[in-house]
This record gives sequence, C-alpha cells and structure tokens, in this order.
Amino acid sequence: MHPAWQPLADAFFESLDGLNVQAFLAQRLNQGATIFPPHPLKALDMTPPQAVHTVILGQDPYHGRGQAEGLAFSVAPGVGLPPSLRNIFKERLRDLGEPFPTSPVPGGSLMAWAHNGVLLLNTCLTVEEGRPNSHSGQGWEALTDAVIRAVSKGARPVAFLLWGANAQSKKSLIDAGRHLVLTANHPSPLSAMRPPIPFFGCGHFSRALAWQKSQGWDV
Repeated sequence: MHPAWQPLADAFFESLDGLNVQAFLAQRLNQGATIFPPHPLKALDMTPPQAVHTVILGQDPYHGRGQAEGLAFSVAPGVGLPPSLRNIFKERLRDLGEPFPTSPVPGGSLMAWAHNGVLLLNTCLTVEEGRPNSHSGQGWEALTDAVIRAVSKGARPVAFLLWGANAQSKKSLIDAGRHLVLTANHPSPLSAMRPPIPFFGCGHFSRALAWQKSQGWDV
C-alpha cells in the first residue's frame, strides 16, 4: 500500500480486530473458501490520503469470479459491467455527458479514477465466492472506519458520496461542517429509482465537481 497509509494499517493489523480478520481469513482459506479480491488493500495502494478529493463508499467486493479488483464498484479490466456499475456510468452520462468507457478496452475498471484522487473504498474488504456480505462483521470495518475518519480529519475538504444505507451509516464519521456529504440510494437496479433519493437523477457527479473546484481542487 502507499506508505502514507502504512501507520494506520499497521495499527489495525496489530489490534484485536486486525488479528481477528487475519485469523478468520486463514480459517476460511483452510476450509477451502475462495476469497476475493486478490488485493484487498488496493484502494489504499492507489490513492494516497493527500491526493483524495472524493470518497465513494461501497459495501463489499463483487462475489463473482474474476470481478473484484480491490476498488469499490470497479471490476478487473475486460470484465463485463455489473448492474450497479452500469447504472453509475448511466448517471455520469446523464449528469456530465460523459460516455461509457471504451479505452483502452471496454469495461468497468475504475483504476483511472483511483489514480486521480477518488478513494473507492468498501466498508468490508473481502468476500467469498457466491456469498455476498459473507465477511461483514469480521473486523474489516474497524480499518475502513479509521480510513474514513483519517480522510475527514485531513488538511483539505473532500466530497463524500454515500450511496445506500450501508454507506450512509458511516455519515457520523465525517465532519459535515468541513466536507461535502452527498447521499442517495444505492445504484443497484433494485434501488436506483426508488425514494427517498433515487440514484438516477441525483446529480452527485456534477455537484461534487462544482464544489471541488470551489475548494481549489484541480479535478
């Protein structure tokens, strides 16, 4: 991971929660479970804290083989778009006029976003094949909560995009007096058009962009 995140991660892995996560993962692997993604801390590798201008918070990694790459909502290069990610691209097209990605290959990898200061963080960092939410409550949340708090306490104000109840449950970790906090339903097909705040039409991308420019970010 990026050296700037290392002290926070070291403190977690030496804590009771961190030791519990490591023991749980070792146990499940010994029992034959297939665990995704191959690099659970990739978000902390690609986006150093000083570069973060946006946080997009997800729940847990995709549970289909070959999909998850360690960044919330992102899939490995060349993998077809999951429904939630397709809806994210649809809203960007509606909100910003930005077309679906076609270069270097069609697909849903958001690595370019991560390189450009978007922290794509899941609240739980691993999952088992075919078992969504299977690693929830095993301890990862202590690390991701610490990451959210660290970004909130950072030197510069950032935009937090909280989609769905799971992400919105972390709102209390964010200093809303300093940062832009936007909430909407999850982009999944089951909730993207439902009240109270439908994901389609929420305008989060343009609102965040305008606010970041007002804060002096070059985005």
